[in-house]
Amino acid sequence: MTEETKPHKSGYVAIIGKPNAGKSTLMNNILGAKISITTHKAQTTRHQIVGIFSDENSQIVFLDTPGVISPKYELQKAMMKTVERARSDADLILFIHDPMDTHPPDDVVNLIKSINKPIYLVVNKMDVANQDKAEKSVAELESKMKIRSVHYTSATMGTGVTELMEEIKKGLLPGPPFYPKEDLSEHPVRFFVSELIREQIFLQFHQEIPYSCTVEVVSYDAEVDLDRIHADIIVNQKSQKGMLIGKGGSAIKELGIEARKSIEEFIGKQVYLELHVKVREKWREKEGWVRNLGY
Repeated sequence: MTEETKPHKSGYVAIIGKPNAGKSTLMNNILGAKISITTHKAQTTRHQIVGIFSDENSQIVFLDTPGVISPKYELQKAMMKTVERARSDADLILFIHDPMDTHPPDDVVNLIKSINKPIYLVVNKMDVANQDKAEKSVAELESKMKIRSVHYTSATMGTGVTELMEEIKKGLLPGPPFYPKEDLSEHPVRFFVSELIREQIFLQFHQEIPYSCTVEVVSYDAEVDLDRIHADIIVNQKSQKGMLIGKGGSAIKELGIEARKSIEEFIGKQVYLELHVKVREKWREKEGWVRNLGY
């Protein structure tokens, strides 16, 4: 069968794994290698999407499964959501496993077993893991659940990712794309812009400050060769405003420079970024504010 006559394949893939197993790094590797542009698009559907991979003959929509490992009292709730979403939407399950984690909790194993979809085991961090130990942990997992295929990867180095993607594509059925091919995510660009600014706050400030801040993109004007972005950094109390601005505005200037660089890299064009700091006393404790700020 030639490339031209190959049927287009599409499907939903749920990613399950402990928070430190390398899920985000794997996603960045998969998406960053192929997709460099996004569209301005409101978040409309019910899926919580990590990212959308598209090439000429396929589209794979990766579904996030947050909270598989979380404090006990939240666990049941989060896991039930995860199970239901994966059960109804996913065509297959990617189970991301850190082989240096001696045994994944039975919670995760039971969760995955209950979904009854093909399981692709991704043994990550192989750039630093011991091959023998990794194979032993795989044997243990295979004794507990039915695994369709095992993939040894290093999301950091990018090894094994191409082969994994080929295997995923083989497991999907023919079908049209669900989203425009240039979409990277269901989230609008504004969401990523606010996250990139927030990331810089975490990198440049310490203690309570990053946890007391949220970022609101007030306006986003996309021009042909320049995007103009105005964003407010919302802080919890007045004293934090001074710290964020810094002496003579030095701190916010540095924050703006670094945030602009990462936004430009993300959207692939020049950006004019203007940041302002606003105080919303105890915004984290007020349900109305939390909701207004998109949580």
